[in-house]
Amino acid sequence: MISVEEAQSRLMSLVPEPPVAVERVPLSQGLNKVLAEPMLAKHFVPPADNSAMDGFAVRSREVIPGKPLLITQTIAAGSVAAPLEISTAARIFTGGQLPKGADAVLIQEDAEWRDHQLYPKVGIAEGSNIRLKGQDIQAGARIADSGQRLKPADLSLLASVGIADVPVFKPLTVAIFSTGDELVEPPNVLRPGQIYNSNRFALQGLLTQMGISVIDLGIVPDDLAETTDRLASAAQSADAIMSSGGVSVGDRDFVKTAVEQLGALDVWKLAIKPGKPMAFGHVRETPFFGLPGNPVSTFVTFLVLAKPFLEQLQGQKVATDETWPGISTFAFKAGGRQEYLRVRASRDDQGIALERYEAQGSGVMSSLAWANALAIVSPLQDINPGDTVPFMFLDRF
Repeated sequence: MISVEEAQSRLMSLVPEPPVAVERVPLSQGLNKVLAEPMLAKHFVPPADNSAMDGFAVRSREVIPGKPLLITQTIAAGSVAAPLEISTAARIFTGGQLPKGADAVLIQEDAEWRDHQLYPKVGIAEGSNIRLKGQDIQAGARIADSGQRLKPADLSLLASVGIADVPVFKPLTVAIFSTGDELVEPPNVLRPGQIYNSNRFALQGLLTQMGISVIDLGIVPDDLAETTDRLASAAQSADAIMSSGGVSVGDRDFVKTAVEQLGALDVWKLAIKPGKPMAFGHVRETPFFGLPGNPVSTFVTFLVLAKPFLEQLQGQKVATDETWPGISTFAFKAGGRQEYLRVRASRDDQGIALERYEAQGSGVMSSLAWANALAIVSPLQDINPGDTVPFMFLDRF
């Protein structure tokens, strides 16, 4: 068995280069896509000095409590202001462009006004309640990097500088299938010895969250010829292949043999719990992940090993460390493999407390639905309440 760290390093060294093709998409279709080029601001944000509050645009030196100023204009957001004359003020609303000559905005709570006359209650400093041109973003500034996955906030930022479309890496296509004569799809009635194919939905969801297109090849029976045919077909239509089940050493586990007939295995049997029989290789020239059949093992090996590989394959910058320190509320002794315990992370007075789900078996899917994080325990490590333990959030998208 090889360690998790060695497996991660080996997998990342085998990511094909260069990444997938580049395409331009409208900004409205950019969510979850990966930028192929850095993006520079075309305009200043805000494009001109404007008011941060409802009030009155003034020359600060002319604002004297009780001394009236003539209100000569009203400036709403989007309107064009005339220059501010001496001893005058302009009624202005939030977002309104500051008129030439004004250097401050007196908020309406600090004034009274009637009959086109403004009566300040207080004095005001130059620059008060003004958003300066380019205060948020300077024209020409880099606002997004190549390899960055676009989130809703990124789309808003790009739109704010006038960008309407973005160059992105074309989304990957991953073919998935599950193996096992015991598997059936819901809502079919279970017969003796059968179980529902839950891994299909886990993998579809995990891949879709990454912006990856999924080719669902369904359930493959425990048959070498069928498995080989399905793998060969997947290699022709997808950027990567992912199976669940059939990678162990049982008499009815045919995935490993089929992969070796069509390509090779580069990684097999890891010192990880859950997920020991996870495999990685290639079918012809297409990367292949053989994930274990137990639901928790499938989920954990996907997050720890498959996800970083796929991120890099589609051009995304991969974070080198996405763990945080947590405080254990439980005692635990690890075996000879690195263990990923389903925990619930919550903040308390000491920091982030980690509560362990009682049943940690690789088939206990309810543990994943309950948990929001995985505590990472090194081989042979003893954990006691109060110890600091690294953890990773399950939802890190």
